[in-house]
Amino acid sequence: MSDFLKDSLFFGMFISVLAYVLALFIKKKLKLAIFNPLLIAIILVIIVLLVGKIDYSTYEGSAKYLSYLLTPSTVALAIPLYEQINLLKKNFVAIMVSIIAGVLTSLTSVYLLSLAFGLTHEQYVTLLPKSITTAIGMQVSEQMGGYQTITVAVIIITGILGNMIGTTIFKIFHIKSDIAKGLALGTSAHAIGTAKAMELGDIEGAMSSLSIAISGILTVVLASFYAMLI
Repeated sequence: MSDFLKDSLFFGMFISVLAYVLALFIKKKLKLAIFNPLLIAIILVIIVLLVGKIDYSTYEGSAKYLSYLLTPSTVALAIPLYEQINLLKKNFVAIMVSIIAGVLTSLTSVYLLSLAFGLTHEQYVTLLPKSITTAIGMQVSEQMGGYQTITVAVIIITGILGNMIGTTIFKIFHIKSDIAKGLALGTSAHAIGTAKAMELGDIEGAMSSLSIAISGILTVVLASFYAMLI
């Protein structure tokens, strides 16, 4: 099987897309937050690799073309923000303060937990970019000496958790503001959280899209300082 895949340009991409389509079908039928499409798709792909005894490097070689869509899809998130530009201007100060608070909370929590669990510098900086989009987080981790592959996994897990429990958190703390919901999802759960925000509404989606860009920039700047703490 591995020899066949080495000669295939798109088999990895095909099983990835197929797994996600099946995951969407499962989520639509069961309608439970725990059945997050991305989480289910990851599990399905892992099962295929294990059953077929396919090396990850072999799979990645024919699935890497999907990664090329990551950056343009992130940039495309600016569209809903443009449609809500007047709302942004009206609440500019509150929005900026909220995003900065979210980024500081994310970085500080990683720092404190790393101290508590005695993580090494490499492990610590690997976790710092957990709440920003993969395209930025991978570069931040690599530049600070972290484990890039683990960073990607942590970013994905963070996004999935935010997507799954975001609306529950809003209900528990009685958060009703559309702007606040969007900012919370985008700042804490990046693009995957933004997908949930867009499901909630146009305002939530726009604010979440804005959060991805600004929190990414702030994390790049502040992570260098936090990296020196351990």
